[in-house]
Amino acid sequence: MGSNTVHLLVVDAHPGARPLPAYSHKAELRLAELLDEHGAISAAGVDRLVATIADALRVAEDKGAEDVLPFATSAVREAANGEAVLARVDAETGVRLTVLSGEDESRLTFLAVRRWFGWSAGRLLVLDIGGGSLEVGYGMDEYPDAAVSLPLGAGRLTATRLPGDPPTADDVRSLRRHVRAEIARTVPDFARFGRPDHAVGTSKTFKQLARIAGAARSADGLYAQRGLRRGALEEWVPRLAEMTAAQRSTLPGVSVGRAGQLLAGALVADAAMDLFGVEELEICPWALREGVILRKLDLMVNDGGPGAALARWGD
Repeated sequence: MGSNTVHLLVVDAHPGARPLPAYSHKAELRLAELLDEHGAISAAGVDRLVATIADALRVAEDKGAEDVLPFATSAVREAANGEAVLARVDAETGVRLTVLSGEDESRLTFLAVRRWFGWSAGRLLVLDIGGGSLEVGYGMDEYPDAAVSLPLGAGRLTATRLPGDPPTADDVRSLRRHVRAEIARTVPDFARFGRPDHAVGTSKTFKQLARIAGAARSADGLYAQRGLRRGALEEWVPRLAEMTAAQRSTLPGVSVGRAGQLLAGALVADAAMDLFGVEELEICPWALREGVILRKLDLMVNDGGPGAALARWGD
């Protein structure tokens, strides 16, 4: 359960094998945009969330899922009424959501990227722009040496800092300054490890930015190499700023539901690539969900069965 969507991913998975997607079921709620003035998920938002999770659970049962790993990210983690939301979901659906910390998100996404590219990729820098937060991870191993989560998600920033459609030039400049200041504070923590051998972007935002900049279509397959050059991104940012959400939705690879958030995501991507010295990054098809699955499989191996505690992400 992310800040943009509730996504059920059914996979055929067992230890030692690549998880194979079998079915995908999504509902766009954009919870990051459904907060009230007190930072709580609105009553209507909670109603929709409970109904959507109940529906996803029925789909999982219909598809014959043997195990369910329900987890939530920044939308619930940072909501003022997060505990009450979790309790209601549990009471009405029987689903107990594990709330991942920002560091958990970064570490598990990094694990997925490492497994996708392998050891030959060397030192990885991984950037992930979600609806509620930006995750950055860096390291040589399966878990990062440095990891951070910043409240710079595309949905959050759009709702709080870009009210117009299209937004005003002043709002765009203000958001750009804010994003760069937030990211710049973290750069020294990563710079001491040296330059990465491979820079990677994950998430729908990076995929859409890469697509409008000329990357391969999703129809070209999972294994088509896709990248995003900072020079191309720099050219697109001012163009996106002048477009309405409806106009952005006509761009290749951009969905109607995500079009409104694309400018904020582009500003975050541009700032992150600039401040971390990345001229080009490769798009990885695996991200947080695959990281959760891989960690679950690792625990099954280590503990001898599927009964391992799902909350032990940091072990």
